Amino acid sequence: MFGITNIVNLILNPKDLGAKLRAERKARQVTQAWVAARVGCRRQTIADLEAGRNVAVAVLLGVASSLGKGLAIVDAHVELEQLSTMFHGED
Repeated sequence: MFGITNIVNLILNPKDLGAKLRAERKARQVTQAWVAARVGCRRQTIADLEAGRNVAVAVLLGVASSLGKGLAIVDAHVELEQLSTMFHGED
């Protein structure tokens, strides 16, 4: 069973997800082109994902898999105000 100590970073928005994937890619010392070749997409799509822009879920899962990672759905109690900030910016 997984405890709270296994959750290192809770990702709650696209920019944080992109930053985490970029950090994982760089830690493995592979290029965006390398990841794109394994996923079967353009390098620009990987750059878009890392920048927090919208990409297909299949690309997201392929990138995670190519980096030896997976996704988990966990309980995250987020306030309505936080959701607004996550999807619409600080404005």
